[in-house]
Amino acid sequence: MPQTYRVLILEDDADLAEELRLKLEQLGYTVSGVCRNGSEALTLAHAQRPDVALVDIVLPGELDGIQGAARFRQMGIPVVYLTAYADDALLDRAKVTEPYGYIVKPYNE
Repeated sequence: MPQTYRVLILEDDADLAEELRLKLEQLGYTVSGVCRNGSEALTLAHAQRPDVALVDIVLPGELDGIQGAARFRQMGIPVVYLTAYADDALLDRAKVTEPYGYIVKPYNE
């Protein structure tokens, strides 16, 4: 039986998060959780240990996506960023966390 990869989604847009969850499950992935803020995602990541995290760069709250991604990296969880903001300064800041990639929103299947 093939391995099912567990994906954590950190996205504050509820509609986009649900769309991503459904698409990932259709593709055979297990969504270990959908979180709206970085603190919630870190708690879930400690408990669930997902194989990868899809992380929105710009999030409300004390912990933005880049800070959350840095913490995921410390936990050994690879990150793929989701962002509608592709300006150079933001991407330069995000690159420091050594993400596996970027998906620019709105994404194209």
